[in-house]
Amino acid sequence: MAQAHASIEVPVSPDTVWQLIGGFGSLPDWLPYIPDSELSDGGRVRRLANPDGDAIVERLVAFDDADRSYSYAILQAPFPVTGYRATLRVRATDDAARAKVEWSGSFTPVGISDDDASRLFQRIYEEGLGALAKRLGAGD
Repeated sequence: MAQAHASIEVPVSPDTVWQLIGGFGSLPDWLPYIPDSELSDGGRVRRLANPDGDAIVERLVAFDDADRSYSYAILQAPFPVTGYRATLRVRATDDAARAKVEWSGSFTPVGISDDDASRLFQRIYEEGLGALAKRLGAGD
């Protein structure tokens, strides 16, 4: 099983960050390459569209508002992996005006190496967190 992880610190309180990213359907609010998210199954399944129009369907598998985290699994996507499960989490830092955002996942590559699959999702997570920082006014 391959893994990827990225994190970023932003000069925004954890509660403010969570308010923006904590909704399972909120990806279009901060992730430019996901322009649309449609929730179904009582808000537990999201159908995303990427800029190429490819469908990505994900299921919420855990949600913890107090811990500011949620985990999800991919049901359908144009990625060369199976068994994908990821967690998005916002943590407090020693400075109450800063938050650490972590995005991590594990998956089984199909037709590519563990390293290639890890690099693919590492890039997605890093670019996504960079977009979040810009959305929060903390980016370059």
